[in-house]
Amino acid sequence: MELVTEAVAGRREEARHCAWCGRRLPDSSRIGRPRRYCAQPCRQRAYERRAAVQRGGLPEDAVVLSSAELADLQDRLFQLRCAAEDIATAAADGAARTELHRLADELVHTARGLERLR
Repeated sequence: MELVTEAVAGRREEARHCAWCGRRLPDSSRIGRPRRYCAQPCRQRAYERRAAVQRGGLPEDAVVLSSAELADLQDRLFQLRCAAEDIATAAADGAARTELHRLADELVHTARGLERLR
């Protein structure tokens, strides 16, 4: 019995992530099957992807995005590029270390926002 309890406790300590978007799943003390998705929209997107793959129209590793999701991703990529360009421009202009640090923090924040669609 002790080995089973340790195995369950070990699984709960591992950080689990949504199988669709990659967000960290909340720790759950529920008994039963562990969650795979953070929310219903992620579950729905995963279902749509599986259905499209089964129809044979997409490769196995395809990701299905709505046009709104694609536009959002393109906007966030543009923000990331602009943040990187800001750092390059500031460094070329001889900006102070504190300014470069602030810009680098902004770049990291923007990049983390892109991780939502892994």
